[in-house]
Amino acid sequence: MLLDTPVRLGVQIQPQHVQYSDIRDAVFRLEEMGVDILFNWDHFFPLYGDPDGEHFESWTMLAAWAEQTERVEFGALVNCNSYRGADLQADMARTIDHISKKGGDTGRFIFGTGSGWFQRDYDEYGYDFGTAGSRLNALATDLDRVVERWGKLNPAPTRKIPVMIGGKGEQKTLRIVARQADIWHSFVTPDELPHKLGVIENWAGTEGRDLSGLVVSNELKDRDESVADALYDAGTRLFTLGFSGPDWDYSLIERWLTWRDGKNA
Repeated sequence: MLLDTPVRLGVQIQPQHVQYSDIRDAVFRLEEMGVDILFNWDHFFPLYGDPDGEHFESWTMLAAWAEQTERVEFGALVNCNSYRGADLQADMARTIDHISKKGGDTGRFIFGTGSGWFQRDYDEYGYDFGTAGSRLNALATDLDRVVERWGKLNPAPTRKIPVMIGGKGEQKTLRIVARQADIWHSFVTPDELPHKLGVIENWAGTEGRDLSGLVVSNELKDRDESVADALYDAGTRLFTLGFSGPDWDYSLIERWLTWRDGKNA
């Protein structure tokens, strides 16, 4: 079922407790270091530290990254489906995709998305929080609309924009993964992965979809090389790492780039 791609390293720049100039500098340095993908997150307030500290919005930042960068892929880990209409999300993604196209290449945007969970975002910005089930139902419906809108836009996206979906719930989330995802992201342990992949494969049968191209993604934060090796052996090929400022620890990035390069040697 799994696509055996080279190992890639994605770094999630946490858009909190820093000035935007700090984020811009981090983007430049991480691309120069050879990171494969850059992510932010889609929230309106910090998730850690001072809850009222400095924080920046995801999509406008991603448009800036599209212009700033030359090689690296990028996106949100992950977008919240609840905050913007499905067709608007599709149009924003298509536009950022085109902004990121340099020369004769295709765009580099990854549409990472999820159903949302951080209630303060909803309450303070006036969105209906609903339930976990209602938000997942909306995600499933809206993803169909996103893909449909991509087929109508003029100009069309420069490529089939990869869809990345995060989560591990077996009744709804993994069915959405089986239906729409090119990349599945989770925090599950190596021991859990075979079962979860089996669930995805079963749902793919129900949805009538070939998942031979699915890329499995997982998180490295607070994990060591032994866990990363086990995740790799279980099929993971995209590894993400949360990265916080203002005291960016680039030695950590170097460590994981070295591990990545060893796997790809």
